[in-house]
Order: sequence, then C-alpha cells, then structure tokens
Amino acid sequence: MTKKATKNECNAIKSALLEKYTDAVTELTYTNAYELVIAVALSAQCTDKRVNLITPELFKAYPTAHTLAKADLNHIKSLIQSCSFFNNKAVNLIAMATRVVDVYNGEIPLDEKELITLAGVGQKTAHVVLIEYTGANLMAVDTHVFRVSHRLGLSDDLTPATTEATLVKKFKTNLHQLHQGMVLFGRYICTAKNPKCDTECFLREYCKTTESFKAR
Repeated sequence: MTKKATKNECNAIKSALLEKYTDAVTELTYTNAYELVIAVALSAQCTDKRVNLITPELFKAYPTAHTLAKADLNHIKSLIQSCSFFNNKAVNLIAMATRVVDVYNGEIPLDEKELITLAGVGQKTAHVVLIEYTGANLMAVDTHVFRVSHRLGLSDDLTPATTEATLVKKFKTNLHQLHQGMVLFGRYICTAKNPKCDTECFLREYCKTTESFKAR
C-alpha cells in the first residue's frame, strides 16, 4: 500500500504544481464550446495528439450542432475512424448534437447537470469542458491524474470518481489549474513507463512510488 502524503506535503505539492503550471490549458485544439465538447468526448481513451489530427476536417464539415445533427453516420465514422471506439463515438456525436439543437437551441449548455444529459458526456467530460472553458473550480481525473495522485500519495482510491472526491477535499481551491497541471505533469514527466524522476521531476521529494497505477 502506498504511503499517504501528509497535509504539509499536500500543500507543498499544490504550491509546486500551481507555480509550475500557472497558465496551463488543454492541448486539445478548439475555438468554441461546441468544438471543445466534441474534442473532449473524442479524447476518451485516445490521445489529444490523435484527436487534434481528426478534428480539423470534422469541424470543417460540421461547424455547428445543427449541421452535425443532420450528419450521415457513416461519414462521421469515416472522419474519426482513427480514434478509439469510433463507432460508438460517431453515434454519440450525432445524438449529442441533436439534443443540443432540440433542447438548447444549438448552444452547448455550460452547466454540469445539463452537460451530462448529452450523449457521450459523462461527469469527467463535463468537468473537463467546464474547467477549460469557464475556469470552474472542478477536478477531473483521467489516467494521468489518477497515476500522479497515487504516486504522490494524494489518493489510494480505486476509481477515478473516488480519486476526484479525495483531491477536491484535499486541495479545495485552484482545482482547474491543478487538474491541467497534473495532466501535463503525468503526460510529460511522471509518465506511466520510464518516468523522468532523475532529470525533470520537480516533485521527486514527495514521490511515494513509481508503480504504474490503473483505475479499476
């Protein structure tokens, strides 16, 4: 069992992350809330880099929820086929756009409870959208945040949802910046394989293990 970080260590980790990633934002490319929702939904179990290769043509073909709602399913599949689970994601994109048009007049609702009524948008996706687009004081736990949280002893929870609750309780404020920072830290420094402990890690003194944790 990984040793837990003390309250002082939690505060120090928080300060270090905020200092290092003051202006961190998502690496997904988008220009409005509609494009952001699509990009975040596509990024589930797929890299941001891959999503950014897919979305330009998708956004060009379907620039609004109104156009996407009327899209041909097979055409959507052909545009996103290099993305993981593209069949399900294609179905969800059209259903999402249809609800946005029918219920929200074509505008993405920037409210968590309403966002999660959209196809393919769960709590994590909703939180990522609100964190990025509105700077909401929310936490979202992806594979990077989950791994980093466990390696630093911030959480020993078994699921992303319970890990999120623990991080919110421990950090309380600046959650949107901490989320972005932990994602980037996990993506480029505290990587799943061969983490850059000796060369780039600025949190090494707080590290409890280099084990590669996976959510259940």
